[in-house]
Amino acid sequence: MALPLLKYAPISQNARVESLRVGSDEDPKAVSMDKAMDREDQNFVIEAAYRQIFFHAFKVDRDRTLESQLRDGQITVRDFIRSLCLSDTFTRSFYNLNSNYRVARHLVEKLLGRKTHGKAEEIAWSAVLMTRGVKGMVDDILDSQEYLEAFGYDTVPFHRNRVVGSRDLGDTPFNITSPRYDAYYRNILGFPQVVYTGTARTLPERARQRRGGYPEDYLSWVRGLPAMRASSASASADIDYLARVPYRSIGR
Repeated sequence: MALPLLKYAPISQNARVESLRVGSDEDPKAVSMDKAMDREDQNFVIEAAYRQIFFHAFKVDRDRTLESQLRDGQITVRDFIRSLCLSDTFTRSFYNLNSNYRVARHLVEKLLGRKTHGKAEEIAWSAVLMTRGVKGMVDDILDSQEYLEAFGYDTVPFHRNRVVGSRDLGDTPFNITSPRYDAYYRNILGFPQVVYTGTARTLPERARQRRGGYPEDYLSWVRGLPAMRASSASASADIDYLARVPYRSIGR
């Protein structure tokens, strides 16, 4: 029996309020098929869709049949995104290697272009994954009013509101905050790995000879000074540093 989507509340009162600020070059750029004038523009839309779902698509991950149907107008960008989320690549390289919570968070970030509303929304979508699978969750998101109002049928989903007006730096991209592999599988697979293919060079014997002037040679002498013996960590820990910080007086 399929469970309905559980109720969850936004993480803040203005989570669903449209941002009111002056546009800049940092604003996300919408990539839409209805604005593609030639084949080069169509290829740009297709690449943007692959980057949004897979972050990077190898040659074996591409579906030439779907790309041809999208160029010919037989399917919409929304249908193309649905097919990528239900593809064998997504199932094999992400769904099978992560928990339902991470998959739910990943799909919300990639398809709706925003962070999840706390743990409550992750639990709600995890219940959909548990009862109806990835297809049920993807269909519910793509058919939702939030997705249709934000991206419609021909626009590739993107990270909305990355620029935060009250901060110099915006939100971190989702591909960094939610990597493809969880920490559990990164440990199993041995990620991250540093592979050095060059020739290892060793220092000559004369470079290892200590010729004086090394700070390590004077540590024992410094620790024996009377001032160092009298000071302790507990004495400095009792000092109220915040009370010693000078503050500006109002009106100066």
